Amino acid sequence: MTNATINTVTISKADIPSGGMKSYKQDDDSIILITRDDDEFHAFDGKCPHAGADLGTGLRCGNRVVCPWHHATFDSRDGTLLEPIATEGLTQYQLTDNGEELIVTTSAKENISVSNDKLKDTHTVIVGGGAAGFMTAHYLRNTGYGGNITLISADNKAPYNRPLLSKAFLAGNMPEEKLLLGGSDWAKDNNIDLRLNQTVSKVLPNERTLMVVSDSSDSNDHNSSDETISADYLVVATGSSPSIPPITGADLDGVYTIRSMDDAKLIKAASHDQRVVIIGTGFIGMEVASALAQAGTTASITVVGQSGRVMDNIVSETVSKALIKLHEENGINFVLNANVNEITKVENKSDSSEARQTFSQVGGVTLANGEHIDADIVILGTGVSANTELLEEVNDSDGVQVDSKLQLRDGVYALGDIAKASGQMGRMRIEHWRVALQHGLVAAAAILKDETVETLDARVPFFWTMQFGKSLRYSGHAQTPDNSILLGTPDTLDYIEYYFNDGDDSNENSRATAASTLGRDQELIAFAELLRIGQAPTRAQINSGFDIINQAKVLSL
Repeated sequence: MTNATINTVTISKADIPSGGMKSYKQDDDSIILITRDDDEFHAFDGKCPHAGADLGTGLRCGNRVVCPWHHATFDSRDGTLLEPIATEGLTQYQLTDNGEELIVTTSAKENISVSNDKLKDTHTVIVGGGAAGFMTAHYLRNTGYGGNITLISADNKAPYNRPLLSKAFLAGNMPEEKLLLGGSDWAKDNNIDLRLNQTVSKVLPNERTLMVVSDSSDSNDHNSSDETISADYLVVATGSSPSIPPITGADLDGVYTIRSMDDAKLIKAASHDQRVVIIGTGFIGMEVASALAQAGTTASITVVGQSGRVMDNIVSETVSKALIKLHEENGINFVLNANVNEITKVENKSDSSEARQTFSQVGGVTLANGEHIDADIVILGTGVSANTELLEEVNDSDGVQVDSKLQLRDGVYALGDIAKASGQMGRMRIEHWRVALQHGLVAAAAILKDETVETLDARVPFFWTMQFGKSLRYSGHAQTPDNSILLGTPDTLDYIEYYFNDGDDSNENSRATAASTLGRDQELIAFAELLRIGQAPTRAQINSGFDIINQAKVLSL
């Protein structure tokens, strides 16, 4: 392999079927993606801008090119971003038609410039610096919004990739600077007034007005006094906070939750050579266990769960057992069907040169059956609660009810974890990163009145969890994983499982509402595309062994 940059590549037209695509890996580690429709060809950078996946190993359904890893979706004709988790479209290269061959010039990129001349005399205020808030601001600027944008965040850092905290960051595989969304100068480059360490104390949705409390420790220009801000467009995306169970000792030193960068840093520092107990067997608890084990710095890791399964609201018992096996093979201990009664404490004395002091810290956890597990730190992976307080006067705590464009009032939007939004699968509130990014894209398009961008009526949920280098991916939404059809062998990490909401295994015409997979990425993409267009497979189709990939391609034309 050479590091020399390749500027021109010759490709045979005959390699690419009409309506299809093909990727070409180059010796300089670049990838070129060619799409074809009859005699019309397009060339793009074939690495997904999110994490570098080879888009040619994904799936093309109609004019949608879907990434195999995290389902970012791009228009096959111009590379436009259609669906996150990527936040940018594809770079398009110039093509020369040379009869039977195409010459791709990667040094000559199609210039797609955007004039920021839309709604120039308006002000959009965004509350919340997570995925939904970031994507709203980012997509507004990328698609021509010319007004003022203010993003207010209670965090002390610019928007960053939170899902990677419990994955690559804790594992020691990714530094902090690589987590920043849009890069270190994102706000400056996009002319966005980013206000950190500021808390919004009140929102008046009818007046599109909010009140901001500044953190006195913040050194930026906006900390002199509290202020009232009015907006033409108000976006509330306040996210969620960790749920702390009513366990005695949950407030001790050495008990942690993971939601922010600061949380993750504390856990990394505190877990060295320590006995770690993780309470919770959802995907966050499992990811933290995996990441800390991969980091290799702890003395031991024990996961405690109330259920007899892990991720029991997401996957079947068979898949759960396979995940437990994967973790146990990597040194994780499990205590299941267990309730934690108390996080116990030990008294330690300070060795500082000042007056000696006694302080309490974690000593372990005591279960309902009386068993005691020694621990030096405890990590709570016990779910989150939506931060709906700013809008509680107009909605209940189950979520802010908004339409399929995330609109609560004229010019007022509620996004991300707090939004109970109307969509393709009904009205629901979903706490996943990709869904929050979808919300930001849809809300920005609604502000711009861009009818070419699909609302939530044409989008489906998706999330993934990374454990010991294996990515379990999930599309759709099911009330329970127990009504399912399993194909493949989870023990070998090669399966796809389809979930149904009816609970009636004899109903052959019932359509699947969700699916999860390890190792069958194209099949999951095909399922998600069929679900999106209202043609999810039925029990009869799945049991008959039908070709779901071909079905998705045919029905997406």
